[in-house]
Amino acid sequence: MKLFNYYNLLKITLILFLIGNYSLTSQDIIQKETIKKATILSTTLPGMGQFYNKKYWKIPVIYCGLGVGIYSSIKNDISYKDYKTAYISRTDGDESTTDEYPNYTNQNLLTLKEYHRESRDLSILFCVLIYIVNILDSTVDAHLRYYNINNNLSLYLNNNYYQTEFETMNISLVYKL
Repeated sequence: MKLFNYYNLLKITLILFLIGNYSLTSQDIIQKETIKKATILSTTLPGMGQFYNKKYWKIPVIYCGLGVGIYSSIKNDISYKDYKTAYISRTDGDESTTDEYPNYTNQNLLTLKEYHRESRDLSILFCVLIYIVNILDSTVDAHLRYYNINNNLSLYLNNNYYQTEFETMNISLVYKL
């Protein structure tokens, strides 16, 4: 008989959960068009999703990050090509070429060339990451724009110390109807 009552209680709980699921969520209806628009705007032009979400202070941060990455990649690319040309002109066997870096050995030129190539590649990767973070930020901001924060749903962390020798920790999830 207990087993039968347990399954009936489980069925009733499941039915109530499925029927009343929409009223128990703390999230209102998310406007997917707004989220999609913010993502598309931020993908086409960095910062436009933040402008659409009215987070204006993030736009200069995005463009400063992209500007630093682009500047660094251009500067390292110029240095990489310069050291590469100096190494090629030194090792081509032509005596009439002038050596721009007489204080550096061939190994120094190769080391500097590889250093600037790796720095250029890292700068480009930094720009790509800033671009991706820009898109993710505008998408998350659009999601959180319609997030319903009210006092009906709350989470508490309680520290309980009873008359025993053990200290316990409780997590309470409270939903007020």
